[in-house]
Amino acid sequence: MKLYGFFRSGTSHRLRIALNLKGLAYESVAVDLRKEQHTEQAYRALNPQGLVPTLDTGHDLLIQSPAILEWLEERYPQPPLLPADPGQRARVRALAAIVGCDIHPVNNRRILQALRADFGSDEAAVQRWCERWIADGFDAIETLLAADGSRGDFCLGLRPSLADVYLVPQVESARRFKVEVSRWPRIAAVDQACMRLEAFRLAAPALQPDADPPRS
Repeated sequence: MKLYGFFRSGTSHRLRIALNLKGLAYESVAVDLRKEQHTEQAYRALNPQGLVPTLDTGHDLLIQSPAILEWLEERYPQPPLLPADPGQRARVRALAAIVGCDIHPVNNRRILQALRADFGSDEAAVQRWCERWIADGFDAIETLLAADGSRGDFCLGLRPSLADVYLVPQVESARRFKVEVSRWPRIAAVDQACMRLEAFRLAAPALQPDADPPRS
């Protein structure tokens, strides 16, 4: 499999974590958003939206991280990213959707570019925008985690689920936008638990081949 993505992309980050948790080998193919490579004809032939990630399975080209994650869960069910109990599955999907539907889409690169170019937002305004939506979503997630008296180290239970796959990249993004994650101690603790696992550590943006070189 080939994963076309960008090291700093939260959606690409999700896919790397899930592939690692499933124990699946893949080749990373960098699509540099800073150089507008996602807008080039060659990439749009793979993904008509010109967005990352795209997963080439060897048989199909899959786009949109939620759809790819569902495909992975159906095609490679072990280890599962969704619990067996329908109620718990709904809970995990809800936690994931807070990130995937309500935080990430309004804070992604093309939205922030539009704020700057079309609405004249300066960097302080962009920062306030990002923090607002991150805080709204994290407040809800923190409340849901606090209400689960049987929760283990992760978003649900004693092993990572789809909720953690979504949450950890969003925590990484929050830190990049200089949002103090310690405001949400349960989210911070889940992130720490996940980062003790190799599948999460190896998926980190800083460890990707296309990552920015470390500053001296």
